[in-house]
Amino acid sequence: FDVPEPFAWDESFRVDYDKIDTEHQGLFKGIFDVAGAPGDAGKLSALVSAVGAHFATEEGMFAKAGYGDAAAHTAAHAEFLGKIKGLSAPVDAGTVSFAKNWLVNHIKGTDFKYKGKL
Repeated sequence: FDVPEPFAWDESFRVDYDKIDTEHQGLFKGIFDVAGAPGDAGKLSALVSAVGAHFATEEGMFAKAGYGDAAAHTAAHAEFLGKIKGLSAPVDAGTVSFAKNWLVNHIKGTDFKYKGKL
């Protein structure tokens, strides 16, 4: 999937759950903020917190709905969160690019699978 530039959420990322769509917008902003200030440890910390909170939201919804692909989806979350938790400022351009690509592909390739199922 194409990574938007400038890096921002748009309607093509909508999963049709308002809380998740709002949180996804925040993840885009968090990565955008880190990209714009790679040496700012506060922006990196805010992104890591937002990602963790968002994953908890989705996983809670999976549990409530008995979502069948929850285990694989949760494993993908854990892997990404582990990677970004290990980062420190300054964040290099390759890592920013990885995060942008991961988010875009995760939403459109993985999150879209739960549309209408939660």
